[in-house]
Amino acid sequence: MIKVAVLGACGRMGSQVIEAVLSDSECALTGACDVVRVGETIGGVVIKGSPAEMIAEEKPDAVVDFAKPFSMKNVRMLMEAGIVPVIGTTGQTEQEIEEMKELSKVTGCACFLIPNFAIGAVLMMKYAGEIAKYMPDAEIIELHHDKKVDSPSGTALKTARIIAESRKAAGVEPSLPLGSFSDPARGYSEIDRIPIHSVRLQGYVAHQEVIFGGKGQTLTLRHDSIDRTSFMPGVLLCVKASVNRHDFVYGLENLL
Repeated sequence: MIKVAVLGACGRMGSQVIEAVLSDSECALTGACDVVRVGETIGGVVIKGSPAEMIAEEKPDAVVDFAKPFSMKNVRMLMEAGIVPVIGTTGQTEQEIEEMKELSKVTGCACFLIPNFAIGAVLMMKYAGEIAKYMPDAEIIELHHDKKVDSPSGTALKTARIIAESRKAAGVEPSLPLGSFSDPARGYSEIDRIPIHSVRLQGYVAHQEVIFGGKGQTLTLRHDSIDRTSFMPGVLLCVKASVNRHDFVYGLENLL
């Protein structure tokens, strides 16, 4: 039985994770932490107000982290204690990602950084990389609920990196020259001339389009998470994989 705790337990994603863990025969919910409802019970465990207090008392095997904002301090604390973080919170810097990689090497503790837990979204990213070899011009439109605080989304950034790496490996370049995106209206474009456009509106959950352009044609990939249950199989996949991993895993595609 894998002992699982949840950071951000009272949030939209955290509460959904708790339901998923409770319904899985291979997992046991042993801890919950949040800044609200401290001392109350959720899923049969008492909500702690401090991650340090929670891990000291409950000693989980893995901690699913959907706490906001992202805290590198929490990740360090977990990994140094030999507890595997499964991180769903986005907004990490490149420096923080590199630090997670290094921590895995030093501690021998696995760390999962997953921009999107939905299997369909991961397949979208995978095939975006394949298409980029033949249609290198691409733009990304990501649409999320109005409570999402970071932009571009972690999924969009990960998709852009996959496209950029695929183009480089194939030896192809986008047709637009460097410096083409000085106008903010053209979107965020820090990753190899791939504009990313962010939408935050009520009614959305998590959605993304990747549009490729070629002479006389376009090709569009789109994924829609219409309910947060779409993320739960991916969360549980990471939790179960944590038992046998000792490395840094960036993206669910590495487990499929």
